[in-house]
Order: sequence, then structure tokens, then C-alpha cells
Amino acid sequence: MIIPILQNKTLYSYGLILAALLSLTLGAANAAWPERPITLVAMYSAGGGTDTVLRALAREMAAATGWKINVVNRPGASGALATRYVLNKPNDGYTFLGTSSYNKYSRVGGGGDSRSWTDWYYMQASTTIGSWAVRPDSPYQTFADVVEAAKANPGKLTISTSGAGGQWHEVAAVIAYSAGIELKYVPYSSGQRATLAVLNGEVDIGGGGIHEHIQFIDSDQLILLQQSGLTDMETPNGKIMPSLAPMLPEVQEQLPPNGTYNLGIRRDTPIEVIQQVEAAFIKAVNSDGFREAMAQRYFITELKLGEAADRRAVELETISAATFTRLNIPGSKTAAELGLPTPEKFDQWWPPQDYQPLPLTPN
Repeated sequence: MIIPILQNKTLYSYGLILAALLSLTLGAANAAWPERPITLVAMYSAGGGTDTVLRALAREMAAATGWKINVVNRPGASGALATRYVLNKPNDGYTFLGTSSYNKYSRVGGGGDSRSWTDWYYMQASTTIGSWAVRPDSPYQTFADVVEAAKANPGKLTISTSGAGGQWHEVAAVIAYSAGIELKYVPYSSGQRATLAVLNGEVDIGGGGIHEHIQFIDSDQLILLQQSGLTDMETPNGKIMPSLAPMLPEVQEQLPPNGTYNLGIRRDTPIEVIQQVEAAFIKAVNSDGFREAMAQRYFITELKLGEAADRRAVELETISAATFTRLNIPGSKTAAELGLPTPEKFDQWWPPQDYQPLPLTPN
């Protein structure tokens, strides 16, 4: 009788161990996410527009949820370095990608092959507004003056940009193409440096964003020729900043030529995690703190999610591929090389055959 008793005790012990292991496994599977701090990897340097928006987002998301979100900067290669870094992390939702313009420059510029509609889910928070400005003593006092002079002297008028193939280079090229003019693009290391270039008389036109020009416009050191928002705007001192839209309706065919700010998460992250991130993102973008932070820098709060964000990401990449091809940007890829259509054929092409929208819950 001794042996059966020992066997029963042994089986009982095994049962306890298995029950404990099962409990731990189920507990791990059902544990509330997140259990540790989240890292938001910003693809540009600290202090710039992208970094400013992402830190405001992280702050408001944390306030709405109680999560701890650490923002780190990994600039380089037009976002390719940060993109590769996040792609190499586990798809557990603990590493976000902070981007501008849906990270379109990474693939178009030849820095990577990750596709938004298969590798990422991007959520749009806000939009920045481009602008052109000149010194008060410039012979070009209006946008029409620039168009007239550029048509008379193709490729002679100079405009500063924040780097070859960067945001403000592309915006200037889209506007010039829509206006039927040729400009000479002069690259600088940042939008701030591009603004200083026109102030110092190094170029005819300063290309950049309103947030980089506003203080000089209000102090009469620069005159705004146009801003790429859809309506006229005012400076804090009441100066009118004219919209490009009525002056150049053709530019709207290539979307408002502005940059956007986005949060990205790997598309193969568990859908329950993505849903939580999206819910926190919505709360953050709609918060008074975030909206005030955007208004202070003349950014427009613009929430875009789901298939609408997927479509916008790919459409922007399509336009950039066409623009970079026209500009002969070294190392950039054509639309055909990227498996994309021309901008004119985008509506017929979307969605691509391998596109699958995420099964997100209604917001």
C-alpha cells in the first residue's frame, strides 16, 4: 500500500506544479499592458519641430493613462536610423517611432525598404505650415512678383531650404512645379539656418515654416510672401499672412504642401495593444495642453487614423517619389522602384493588393 500512496502524492505534487505554471502563464498572457516604461524614438534632433510635437504627445498620453513614456532622439539618414532601430525591437508595443510626414523620406530617399501599409501603423497628430519670406528691401514683395521674375529668369532666383531632399526643399519644389517656375535651391543644415540665410541676404527667398519665420515677420525683419495653409492667418501683432491657396489653386492637387507629425507603431504588434495606444493618442491630441502647444508654434492640430492615415502615408510617399525624381536627388528611388504609381494614378491604384486595414475598434 505504500507505493500507491507515494504515487498519489507524486501525482498530487505534479498537479500543483502544473497548476502553478498554468496560472503564471495565464497571468502573463492577461497582464495589463504596459507593465514597464515605453520608449518613443524621435527620428530628428532635440529642439526641432518633430521633437517638440512628439514630447507634447508623450506628455499628454502619459497624463491621460498614467503610462511612463521616455522620448529619445536617434537622428540620421532622413529617419532611416530610427526606423531600423524600432523595427529591430520586439513587436510588443514598448517602442514607438516618432516621425514627420509619415516617415516618407526614409524609403523615397533610399534609406530603407519598410512600407507603411505593411510594416507600420501611423497616427497623425498635427500639420506644420510652410512659408516663403523675403527681406523688406527685396524686389519681390509678393508671391506674384516671384512667379513673374522666375519665369523671366528660370533657375536664377535662389531659395533656402533645410537640406537637399528635406521637407522644405520638397515643399518649395511642389509649389514651384505647380506655379510653372524654376528656382535654385540652396540647402542649409536646418530650418533655422535657412531662415538666417535670407535675413543675411545670402538668398533671394527664405524657405521654411511659419514657426521659423513668425518672430521676424512680426518685428518687420521679413515679409511673408505666402503660407501654405488653406486660409489667411494673423501674427500676434495682427499682420496678415496670405494663404497660397487662392493664389495657386493648382497646388491643392498635390495635397496641401505641408509636413505632418505622426506616431508610428509596428503593424505586427498585438492588436489589443495598438487599440490602447490609439485610444491614448486620441485623448492626447484632443487635450487642451496639446492643442495649446501646437497653436503656440502655428501648427494645426489634425487627427488622422485608420485607413485614412494609411492612405495619406502612401499618397505622400507617391508625391515625394515624383518630386525627388524631378529634382534628381542623389540616391532617391523612383515611384516604379518603390512599387508606387504616379500621383495622377494614385486614386485608381489605392489600395494596393497586399493592403489589409487593421481591425481597430470604432473611435
